[in-house]
Amino acid sequence: MTSTLTRTVRTATMDDLPGVARVLGRAFHTDPLFLWLFPDDMRRIAQGTRAGALLAGFTYIPPGYSTLVEAREDADRGPVIRGAALWEPPSGEGRGPAAALRSLPHWLELVGPARFPRVLRYFAELAAHAPREPHWHLHVLGADPAVGRSGVGSMLLNAGLERADADGAPVYLETMNPANLGYYERFDFRVVRVLNDSRYPSTYCLLRDSAA
Repeated sequence: MTSTLTRTVRTATMDDLPGVARVLGRAFHTDPLFLWLFPDDMRRIAQGTRAGALLAGFTYIPPGYSTLVEAREDADRGPVIRGAALWEPPSGEGRGPAAALRSLPHWLELVGPARFPRVLRYFAELAAHAPREPHWHLHVLGADPAVGRSGVGSMLLNAGLERADADGAPVYLETMNPANLGYYERFDFRVVRVLNDSRYPSTYCLLRDSAA
């Protein structure tokens, strides 16, 4: 069992990309989305880590809105990234077509040419169901399984919700894991839509109203 001395939430930078990718690959190893994207059990950790690097590095870290939990667990070692959250602000900064186009060849290689069109259609459907009103969008929230249920995810989520409340903006997210619904409901999220299509993972769309 790890003995955490300190944990800090801070903004992620490109220097943190390897650690963020590693923690997301581990966090989503058994998530329904990654099981669908990467069905090969032996390759999923490596593929999920690369997917985390693509998401974080091309789109979410550069604008400066993504966060991580940095833990100092041993006085003789440096800090370790134990969780990460990838956020999109109401302005949509960082989500322009240029970033998407730069990442597409990497996604094509990662999921394979045969599955690539289906993966694109799925993510296009998610985008089509997002709220039209300005909102903060939590795209990814993951904690390293090594720390268990120790509050890393809650630290990241609370930090983002405080920022959204300061803006007077609602918060939106999707989860493909029904086991997560009770967790998010404790933070005042409610299910506003469920996408059930046999071609894709079942997807729950949740919204937390503005605190203003």
